[in-house]
Amino acid sequence: MPAVVLAGLDRKPLDQALTELHTLTEQYGHVVVVCSQATPEPVVRRLYTLRSLLESDRIALFRPALPPLGVAVLARQLRQLASCDLSPGVLACAGRLLTHYIHAGAVLGSVARLDRVPVGLKAHARSWVPGSQFAVLAHPEPQLVKVAPGATLKGPEFSTWLLVAKGQLPSEWAGGLGTRWGVHGLRETPLPAESPVWWGTGRMVEFCGYLADLSVLYQLVASVRRASCHWCGIDVIGDRCVFCSAGPPGYDPPAPRALEPRTPA
Repeated sequence: MPAVVLAGLDRKPLDQALTELHTLTEQYGHVVVVCSQATPEPVVRRLYTLRSLLESDRIALFRPALPPLGVAVLARQLRQLASCDLSPGVLACAGRLLTHYIHAGAVLGSVARLDRVPVGLKAHARSWVPGSQFAVLAHPEPQLVKVAPGATLKGPEFSTWLLVAKGQLPSEWAGGLGTRWGVHGLRETPLPAESPVWWGTGRMVEFCGYLADLSVLYQLVASVRRASCHWCGIDVIGDRCVFCSAGPPGYDPPAPRALEPRTPA
């Protein structure tokens, strides 16, 4: 399914932005807006204003706690799943489920301005030493190590692909991480525009381990029990409807499903 970029929402006249979002909703039936937590606040406020003015329960706003490259990967996974026989509510809620299986991080030239991952005083001090580099995993479990021979990050216990986006930092460490994680393969992509804001520096190489096989993604989503949202009535998975933020009464969310351990390379 195609992705539509809602560019310049905070700079367009309100009526023009309103018409654009209304047209998308009428054309596709439901719209899931996926944006990073580094998205400028004026854009986020405009999105909530537009949804409020349209009085629509067919527009979901989803801001996962992932770095920008992880958000881009998640958006692609949802586009893949949109080709399957999933209802809009289930597809929108699938984003919250799939974040558990994304391992997102970066190699940074400095952690002095990194405020989204816990950074100790010693790491802050080392970041002022010329040539220092740090490997940081922001999701699913925060980790930080100084780049050195033998240094690594705890990776996924299931087979993934590795996506690498190079910024202004000359480093091959992220590519070598794919070998240590035993990934299927490595792909490169341009660095997302919001990455320097999220990580606090442009001297970086962002990476993301993710599931690329549509059949695996579909099996993960289809295996979760579905329920009807008691507020808007659509089918959902998980403990909250992404369209109206209500949840099925008495729902007890299960733990994320464990995948089979990867086969050693």
